[in-house]
Amino acid sequence: MHLVLFEPRIPPNTGNIARLCAATETPLHLIEPLGFSLEDRHLKRAGLDYWPYVDVRVWPDWTAFASEIGSGRRVVLTSARAHSSLYDFRFRDLDMLVLGPETEGLPDWLLNSYPDCLRVPIWGRVRSLNQANAAAICLFEAYRQAGRFRSP
Repeated sequence: MHLVLFEPRIPPNTGNIARLCAATETPLHLIEPLGFSLEDRHLKRAGLDYWPYVDVRVWPDWTAFASEIGSGRRVVLTSARAHSSLYDFRFRDLDMLVLGPETEGLPDWLLNSYPDCLRVPIWGRVRSLNQANAAAICLFEAYRQAGRFRSP
Protein backbone atom coordinates (compact mmCIF):
# COMPACT_ATOMS: atom_id res chain seq x y z
CA MET A 1 0.00 0.00 0.00
CA HIS A 2 1.17 3.53 -0.82
CA LEU A 3 -0.41 6.91 0.01
CA VAL A 4 -0.29 9.60 -2.66
CA LEU A 5 -1.13 13.25 -2.02
CA PHE A 6 -1.91 15.09 -5.23
CA GLU A 7 -0.94 18.76 -4.90
CA PRO A 8 -1.52 19.03 -1.12
CA ARG A 9 -2.10 22.55 0.18
CA ILE A 10 -2.20 22.43 4.00
CA PRO A 11 1.09 21.68 5.78
CA PRO A 12 -0.37 20.24 9.03
CA ASN A 13 -2.48 17.73 7.05
CA THR A 14 0.57 16.51 5.16
CA GLY A 15 2.55 16.36 8.41
CA ASN A 16 -0.16 14.28 10.07
CA ILE A 17 -0.30 11.97 7.06
CA ALA A 18 3.49 11.62 7.19
CA ARG A 19 3.18 10.53 10.82
CA LEU A 20 0.50 8.02 9.78
CA CYS A 21 2.88 6.70 7.12
CA ALA A 22 5.70 6.39 9.65
CA ALA A 23 3.40 4.50 12.04
CA THR A 24 2.30 2.05 9.34
CA GLU A 25 5.51 1.90 7.29
CA THR A 26 3.58 3.15 4.28
CA PRO A 27 5.44 5.00 1.51
CA LEU A 28 4.20 8.56 0.95
CA HIS A 29 4.24 10.24 -2.45
CA LEU A 30 3.81 14.01 -2.80
CA ILE A 31 2.83 15.29 -6.24
CA GLU A 32 3.89 18.88 -6.91
CA PRO A 33 3.08 21.67 -6.91
CA LEU A 34 2.82 21.68 -3.14
CA GLY A 35 1.05 24.49 -1.32
CA PHE A 36 4.00 24.83 1.07
CA SER A 37 7.70 24.26 1.44
CA LEU A 38 8.95 20.94 2.77
CA GLU A 39 10.80 23.06 5.33
CA ASP A 40 7.52 24.57 6.63
CA ARG A 41 7.49 24.58 10.44
CA HIS A 42 3.81 23.54 10.59
CA LEU A 43 4.55 20.57 8.34
CA LYS A 44 7.53 19.56 10.48
CA ARG A 45 5.61 20.06 13.73
CA ALA A 46 2.65 17.92 12.63
CA GLY A 47 5.04 15.13 11.62
CA LEU A 48 6.94 15.50 14.91
CA ASP A 49 10.28 13.74 14.98
CA TYR A 50 9.00 10.90 12.78
CA TRP A 51 10.14 12.37 9.46
CA PRO A 52 13.29 10.18 9.35
CA TYR A 53 10.98 7.14 9.42
CA VAL A 54 8.86 8.22 6.46
CA ASP A 55 9.65 6.88 3.01
CA VAL A 56 8.65 10.09 1.24
CA ARG A 57 9.06 10.73 -2.48
CA VAL A 58 8.35 14.05 -4.17
CA TRP A 59 7.29 14.09 -7.83
CA PRO A 60 7.31 17.16 -10.09
CA ASP A 61 3.86 16.31 -11.54
CA TRP A 62 1.35 13.50 -12.09
CA THR A 63 2.93 12.44 -15.38
CA ALA A 64 6.31 11.77 -13.74
CA PHE A 65 4.65 9.84 -10.93
CA ALA A 66 2.37 7.81 -13.20
CA SER A 67 5.26 6.80 -15.45
CA GLU A 68 7.02 5.20 -12.48
CA ILE A 69 4.12 3.38 -10.80
CA GLY A 70 5.15 -0.01 -12.10
CA SER A 71 3.21 -3.09 -13.04
CA GLY A 72 0.90 -4.73 -10.55
CA ARG A 73 0.04 -1.43 -8.90
CA ARG A 74 -3.48 -0.07 -9.08
CA VAL A 75 -4.31 3.63 -8.74
CA VAL A 76 -7.23 4.06 -6.34
CA LEU A 77 -8.64 7.58 -6.23
CA THR A 78 -10.65 9.08 -3.39
CA SER A 79 -13.35 11.68 -3.79
CA ALA A 80 -16.32 12.92 -1.78
CA ARG A 81 -18.16 12.79 -5.15
CA ALA A 82 -17.46 9.09 -5.78
CA HIS A 83 -20.35 6.63 -5.78
CA SER A 84 -18.52 3.61 -4.33
CA SER A 85 -17.97 3.37 -0.59
CA LEU A 86 -14.56 2.36 0.62
CA TYR A 87 -16.28 -0.46 2.55
CA ASP A 88 -17.57 -1.98 -0.70
CA PHE A 89 -14.14 -1.77 -2.30
CA ARG A 90 -11.60 -4.62 -2.27
CA PHE A 91 -8.08 -3.34 -1.75
CA ARG A 92 -4.92 -5.06 -2.97
CA ASP A 93 -1.50 -4.94 -1.31
CA LEU A 94 0.11 -2.87 -4.07
CA ASP A 95 -2.61 -0.20 -4.36
CA MET A 96 -1.66 3.46 -4.69
CA LEU A 97 -4.29 5.35 -2.65
CA VAL A 98 -4.60 8.92 -4.00
CA LEU A 99 -6.05 11.88 -2.11
CA GLY A 100 -6.58 15.29 -3.69
CA PRO A 101 -5.97 18.84 -2.53
CA GLU A 102 -7.96 19.78 0.53
CA THR A 103 -9.68 22.77 -1.02
CA GLU A 104 -11.05 21.22 -4.21
CA GLY A 105 -10.31 17.51 -4.33
CA LEU A 106 -8.98 15.64 -7.33
CA PRO A 107 -9.48 17.28 -10.75
CA ASP A 108 -11.98 15.80 -13.18
CA TRP A 109 -9.26 14.84 -15.69
CA LEU A 110 -7.68 12.60 -13.06
CA LEU A 111 -11.00 11.17 -11.84
CA ASN A 112 -11.82 10.29 -15.46
CA SER A 113 -8.43 8.63 -16.04
CA TYR A 114 -8.78 5.70 -13.63
CA PRO A 115 -11.71 3.35 -13.02
CA ASP A 116 -11.26 2.89 -9.26
CA CYS A 117 -12.64 5.74 -7.19
CA LEU A 118 -14.07 5.52 -3.70
CA ARG A 119 -15.39 7.72 -0.91
CA VAL A 120 -15.51 7.60 2.85
CA PRO A 121 -19.22 7.53 3.68
CA ILE A 122 -20.46 10.48 5.69
CA TRP A 123 -24.04 11.32 6.53
CA GLY A 124 -23.73 14.54 8.47
CA ARG A 125 -24.06 18.06 7.12
CA VAL A 126 -20.45 18.43 6.00
CA ARG A 127 -19.20 18.08 2.42
CA SER A 128 -16.05 16.16 3.23
CA LEU A 129 -13.66 15.03 5.93
CA ASN A 130 -10.26 16.43 6.81
CA GLN A 131 -7.65 15.00 4.43
CA ALA A 132 -5.56 13.43 7.22
CA ASN A 133 -8.64 11.79 8.74
CA ALA A 134 -9.75 10.44 5.36
CA ALA A 135 -6.26 9.09 4.69
CA ALA A 136 -6.22 7.27 8.03
CA ILE A 137 -9.69 5.79 7.54
CA CYS A 138 -8.86 4.55 4.04
CA LEU A 139 -5.41 3.24 4.89
CA PHE A 140 -6.53 1.33 7.97
CA GLU A 141 -9.45 -0.21 6.07
CA ALA A 142 -7.04 -1.29 3.32
CA TYR A 143 -4.69 -2.83 5.87
CA ARG A 144 -7.60 -4.48 7.69
CA GLN A 145 -8.65 -6.14 4.46
CA ALA A 146 -5.06 -7.25 3.87
CA GLY A 147 -5.03 -8.98 7.26
CA ARG A 148 -2.44 -6.69 8.86
CA PHE A 149 -4.32 -6.54 12.17
CA ARG A 150 -4.70 -10.24 12.92
CA SER A 151 -3.06 -11.56 16.05
CA PRO A 152 -0.23 -14.06 15.50
